Amino acid sequence: MASHLILLWLAAFPLMGSPGPATMSLAAMGAAFGGRRSLYYLAGIITGTFGVLVMIATGVTGVILAQPALVTAITIVAGAYILYLAFRIATAPVVSKRLTAAKAPSFYSGFILAIANPKAFAAIGAVYAGSTIVQNDLALDAVVKIAALTIVIITVNSAWLFFGSVFSSLLTNPGTARIANVTFAVMLVGSVILALLSG
Repeated sequence: MASHLILLWLAAFPLMGSPGPATMSLAAMGAAFGGRRSLYYLAGIITGTFGVLVMIATGVTGVILAQPALVTAITIVAGAYILYLAFRIATAPVVSKRLTAAKAPSFYSGFILAIANPKAFAAIGAVYAGSTIVQNDLALDAVVKIAALTIVIITVNSAWLFFGSVFSSLLTNPGTARIANVTFAVMLVGSVILALLSG
């Protein structure tokens, strides 16, 4: 079992931790608002991504994907919401004004983005379906995979927020901070486009 678990993690960490809408938004929020002020957003991303994992494990995603109109509606709403988040990141106050001006990202914002993240469904679905940890016991196998992938979800998302918050502490020049915010916002939109094109 241990060897199968290690193989699962070896596949999951690079696939689930690679740049995508959730991870890029965490780096962007960390850079724009700082790590401490983005912790509720991180909690929302982790909770939403865990929700995606549970939907995959229970087969709910299969029911959703069988309804093309529903998939289209979710994609449109998710795209609009991610554009809104990108706008908030790009226009976030720079370092000198951050403490008094902009409202910090919320748990709800992170949760919605995670649930609407096409990369999460693709990456988690591939890793979950592509591995078996416990032979001849589907229920125990599902529990172990959910626990193992939850560790990955917490680790990679926390790391991306930390990465962005390092930028926050370095961006003391307002002009440089604005360029960084806009760059992260553009990268967020780009990651969504790539996820949709590869989906």
